[in-house]
Amino acid sequence: MSDTSADLTPDSVLRDASSRMDGAIERVREDFAAIRTGRANPRILNRIQVDYYGTRTPLQQLANFSVPEPRILVVNPFDQSTVNDIERAIRESDLGLNPSTDGHIIRCIFPELTEERRREYIKLARAAAEDGRIAIRNVRRDARDELDLLEEEGEISQDEQKRHADRVEEITKRHVTTIDELLEQKEVDLLEV
Repeated sequence: MSDTSADLTPDSVLRDASSRMDGAIERVREDFAAIRTGRANPRILNRIQVDYYGTRTPLQQLANFSVPEPRILVVNPFDQSTVNDIERAIRESDLGLNPSTDGHIIRCIFPELTEERRREYIKLARAAAEDGRIAIRNVRRDARDELDLLEEEGEISQDEQKRHADRVEEITKRHVTTIDELLEQKEVDLLEV
């Protein structure tokens, strides 16, 4: 047995593949959260980094968020001295938001999306979903290669390899279906007026 397959077992291959596919789905969720709809959603700010005393800090660590109305997102900083820095970070992001502040809290009003903008966002969502599917297929390929290696080295029989390869396919289909469902929901959200 070679060193590369020393730690490999069919179960570890399946666990690793499932875990990596879960990670691909989480990345798609994050990408979808960054694509704004006409409604306020605090997750859209997940990627915003604020210069906080010379350090790039995630906005979630600096403020609380609330949605008092469907199209208004309120950012309430823990430290009032960061209000202007947070406002600047939101304004300079690629989210297309124009925040305003009263010196204590920041309000982000989500404008209605035009039909053209909705279509652009749907294209972005579809591209993110396809990237997720590609990542899942790459994980499937890696898992199948590892199972083939185990069979070549006599660690598992050809029948076991086939059975585990079928399980990899099931896991792959389940994860791809999840991405398709997320995409379908995102498209519904984007088309909702």
